[in-house]
Amino acid sequence: SKTMILQTLRPAVLFIRSRSALTRLYHADKVATLGSQPDVQSPVYRVGQERKPQQARSGGEKARTLHTSRGKLLPRERIDRLLDPGSPFLEFSQFAAYELYGNEEVPAGGIITGIGRVSGVECVIVANDATVKGGTYYPATVKKHLRAQEIAQQNHLPCIYLVDSGGANLPRQANVFPDRDHFGRIFFNQARLSSEGIAQVLQAKNAKAFAVLCQTDWSHVFQIAVVMGSCTAGGAYVPAMADESIIVRKQGTIFLGGPPLVKAATGEEVSAEDLGGADLHCRKSGVTDHYALDDDHALHLARKAVRNLNYTKKLNVTVEPPEAPLFPGDELYGIVGDNLKRTFDIKEGTHFIELCCQRNIPLIFLQNITGFMVGREYEAGGIAKDGAKMVTAVACANVPKITVILGGSYGAGNYGMCGRAYSPRFLYMWPNSRISVMGGEQAANVLATITKDQKAREGKEFTAEQEAAMKEPIIRRFEEEGSPYYSSARLWDDGIIDPADTRLVLGLSLSAALNAPTQKTQFGVFRM
Repeated sequence: SKTMILQTLRPAVLFIRSRSALTRLYHADKVATLGSQPDVQSPVYRVGQERKPQQARSGGEKARTLHTSRGKLLPRERIDRLLDPGSPFLEFSQFAAYELYGNEEVPAGGIITGIGRVSGVECVIVANDATVKGGTYYPATVKKHLRAQEIAQQNHLPCIYLVDSGGANLPRQANVFPDRDHFGRIFFNQARLSSEGIAQVLQAKNAKAFAVLCQTDWSHVFQIAVVMGSCTAGGAYVPAMADESIIVRKQGTIFLGGPPLVKAATGEEVSAEDLGGADLHCRKSGVTDHYALDDDHALHLARKAVRNLNYTKKLNVTVEPPEAPLFPGDELYGIVGDNLKRTFDIKEGTHFIELCCQRNIPLIFLQNITGFMVGREYEAGGIAKDGAKMVTAVACANVPKITVILGGSYGAGNYGMCGRAYSPRFLYMWPNSRISVMGGEQAANVLATITKDQKAREGKEFTAEQEAAMKEPIIRRFEEEGSPYYSSARLWDDGIIDPADTRLVLGLSLSAALNAPTQKTQFGVFRM
């Protein structure tokens, strides 16, 4: 297994054949020996690798057995059979909700999302996991679903929903239902995605223009819902608002109010199948379009629906033939970059971003940065305005942007290197990475200095013991909150990736991003 391979790898230093072999002529820096270098022999790294299969296993054994006893495929089996044989699945946020709800385990947030190839077309896939709390939506589940829709919208990808959910998680309804980016936003997004396609059709002046539209920019709003289980309350709108919907006989149900609610509200006793089964919705209500006999048949119909899009990917960039990497990808376990304290030229970075935007070249940000330099010399030299130029360039750049946090991601460096707030199409983290406003020791020193100055003004003593007692919990808290697992649990990124898979993940991400036409970049005011 991958875990065993990682644990038996030689120490990182043994990967290094020679300094000259690993040093480019244009980048004569030493191989990293500290800072962000992941040590695969360390307990911390091993724990990180062991967490992956735990998050991928779905619900407990009892829930999985009950699920399969009903003739259902497990959610990852559904995705595997939906995708083209042998094609990869770029899964997002496997650690969503990790240790987020106390003793409640919600693996992957109770929902599986990612990009895969269906009938030759790259699609966003959103699959409820009914083995995790009946597929109900926790706050993290909602956030992950919304992020998948955002990825579909940004990259103009069709969206396939594999629906098997009990709706909102009632005990947590206050954090799921009422706010702007809560459960209702899912259906708002569905309506907006659909309306974008209709608006474009209405703008087509003639048959030729319509044909061009169908070949270029139509499929990104196409949404398919496959109802493979419960689809209750607000969740009933997912198939009702999709462009095409499929329902599985004797298995899929769609209703705004289930049998218990109907009985409580009206006194009527009715079975789930009679209330919202496949026969009712395909023959009477018209909520669904296709009648499937089982999961496999439903997935076949979904693949057929994607094939009928007649979609051909149109690239507006020059694509060069791929070249094999200079060294094996697993050497990334021992080679990460440079000392975290190394700085870079902000002006040069800004200019480079401008050139890429002008030439329609996607940008990949590999973050390992402590922030911008501070001090009297740098403030006098205009670090604030130069940093603002880079932040402006990153914010305004409309070419596809993809970020990978390899080591540190601290303070304003996160902004200048396209952190989450700057809307990269995708953002990934390595298991050894760190992200916070500053390092724990720096934060502790800042707060201790403020306290010491305050005590001095009051004429009180601030002993070394008091200072140490104050710093210790601050450092511990920053260490915990700066962890990539803490970040990924809250969906501040799109997933923690194996360093050896970085090239593959970036390739799949770039391929998906190129489905959308690149908008022209217009920069704001640069203070010179």
